[in-house]
Amino acid sequence: MEDKNIELKKQIIDVLNLEDLQPEDIDDDAPLFGEGLGLDSIDALELIVMMEKQYGIRLKDPAAGKEVFKSVNTMAAFIEQNRMR
Repeated sequence: MEDKNIELKKQIIDVLNLEDLQPEDIDDDAPLFGEGLGLDSIDALELIVMMEKQYGIRLKDPAAGKEVFKSVNTMAAFIEQNRMR
């Protein structure tokens, strides 16, 4: 899953305009919100839109986003399980 995480990290950095970060700066298990990357609710909306555009995944329950966006690993696992083939 490591290679997929690098690609996902690049997409997160790109979508959220985190120019001062490199993929290797983001820990796979670090929280994306709060103490980790410090993302906010606007960032969450951007990530939801990115998942729809990039992977064809629609987050039906916005409350589930809190679990999905816990870390890069949880996001990657969710994408893997729900990706349109």
